[in-house]
Order: sequence, then structure tokens, then C-alpha cells
Amino acid sequence: MTVAPTVLVIPGLRDETPGHWQAILAGELPNAVSLPALGRTNIDLTARMAQIEAAVRAITGPAILVAHSGGAIAAAHWAQRTRSTIHGALLATPPLFAGPLGSEFPALAEFEREGWAPVPRSRLPFRTIVAASRNDPLGAYEDVCELALAWGARLVDLGASGHLNPASGFGPWPMAAQLIRELVAAGPADGFESPSQLRTA
Repeated sequence: MTVAPTVLVIPGLRDETPGHWQAILAGELPNAVSLPALGRTNIDLTARMAQIEAAVRAITGPAILVAHSGGAIAAAHWAQRTRSTIHGALLATPPLFAGPLGSEFPALAEFEREGWAPVPRSRLPFRTIVAASRNDPLGAYEDVCELALAWGARLVDLGASGHLNPASGFGPWPMAAQLIRELVAAGPADGFESPSQLRTA
């Protein structure tokens, strides 16, 4: 009997927001678990990676990560250190930490001291989809495309979607469920080949 993957939702640097698409998705999926949102000033990357590791190890059967913003970068850092295996990952609008994130966040130098930057660019050891916005204030589209290529990920073009958060009009993001189904249908990640980039309007 095939066991359906469990979805591990990894929020980024935001407060708990019931209207965020990740919270909505977790409430709709029968097999989802969520890490707590970090808030805007908790940038302890080591602790966050430990939370991801503990959550993955607690899942019985395959796991798919669904990470947004800083959660996507935390997942990429975790992937460089873990010996755990997962089925795949959906990483949405990863920030590049190439400039200040905004006045409500710590200074870029603090993120660098905590290890968030530079962003890992090694190929990720699992099947990955990166969803990128063409007007994301935290990461230029062309640069996120290059990051997705370095990670060996399939790229999905979200068009002008801001940072894919409530401030950008999301709310529900139905495409997330579709992309998760694609990861599930693709089968185990062992031995997968680097996919060509897919651009979806």
C-alpha cells in the first residue's frame, strides 16, 4: 500500500496569519503539519533548521516541504546539513538577502551573522519546484531564476504576484495544491534528473 506524503508547511518571517495561503492550505489538506511562524525578528536559523529536522523525522512515510519566503531559505540551508530524505519541496518566493528586507525586519548584517546569507546555491538533494514572482520586492525575478537553476529546481513563473502574501493579495493560492500534486505524482526523488525549467503564467 502506497503511503501519501505528509506536507510539512514551513512559514517564513511573519506572524501567525490565518489568512495566509500556507495557513489556508494546511487547514485544507488532511495530511499536513505546520511549523510555527517565526515572527519578524526571530532569525535564529540554527533553531529553525533543528525544528525542520525534528518535524521531518517525526513524519511516518514520505514528506513534502511547502515553504514560503524565509522558510524556503531555511529549508535550503537545512538541506545542506541533513541526512534525512524527503519526497520533494515547493519553495515559494525565496528572498535573496541581497538588500534590506524592510524596516520591520532586522538589518541585513544581522541575517548574515545568523547564517541566512549567503543563500545556499548547491543543488538540492530532492525534487524541487521554485515559484517565483516577477515583482517580488525581496528577490528580482531573474536572480531567483538563477537560484532555481543552481538548486536543480523546476521554475514556475507566477507573473506579477508580489511576495505571494496577504499584502500582495494572497489569500488563497490554489496553485499550491496543484504543484504539490505534481510532486506527489513525480514519485520518489531518488535518482531523479534535474528538470528543465517550466514557466507557467
